[in-house]
Amino acid sequence: MDKISAAFNGKKANIGYILAGYPSLEYTKEFLNLLDDSILDLVEVGIPYSDPLADGKVIANAAFKACENGVNTTKVFNMLKEVKTKKALVFLVYYNIILTYGEDRFLQDSKDCGISGILVPDMPFEESSKFAKKCEEYSISLIRLIAPTSTKRSKEILSKANGFIYAVGSLGVTGGEQSSIDRLKDMIKTIKDNTTLPVAIGFGVKNASDVKKVKEYADGAIIGTKIVEITSEFDPQTAHKKIKELFE
Repeated sequence: MDKISAAFNGKKANIGYILAGYPSLEYTKEFLNLLDDSILDLVEVGIPYSDPLADGKVIANAAFKACENGVNTTKVFNMLKEVKTKKALVFLVYYNIILTYGEDRFLQDSKDCGISGILVPDMPFEESSKFAKKCEEYSISLIRLIAPTSTKRSKEILSKANGFIYAVGSLGVTGGEQSSIDRLKDMIKTIKDNTTLPVAIGFGVKNASDVKKVKEYADGAIIGTKIVEITSEFDPQTAHKKIKELFE
């Protein structure tokens, strides 16, 4: 069983997002090395980018600060080489970073660092087939995002999905307000009617109450913005304790 499947095996997955290099690369390394004793089943690792279109103010500001501190893709990979965890790690990365680094080089380095999957929020589905094929060659799941506005295209997107489905829980950027429960339930039903992959909801999931509601009809809950806020205020060990409260 691969690490992504293990994250959902027999339970509702707790998924977190952190930004590599924020507040420092040493912080990120320590945070990830504590994962095996944490409540998190899977972690999305963001690579800092100067134009993060899908991210709200909190994550965008964190990305700018990381970039100002000289964090780049090569340094992120070097940091990940020193991480040891049994938990699943996936990249959330904008395509220009992959293109600049080189697709094959990026995928090979991802595989070497134990990355199980990649989310590319700015890659249109219609333009993703070549990259998806390369991901398969490197045994890395290209994780698809489905938004409330994607329902007409969802069958086609889901037919090419791997790992798990990232259901976007709001119509805006990260940290925004969640769509209505009824709308989300309808979206999840449509997704589950067309795939056997687990479905996790992100965007707009901020606290234990949100997590509880989401897990009633989805296979996992994703918290990003709040976790980035926590990492800006607390040391890695304390941050994990605060994150545990969000999922309990």
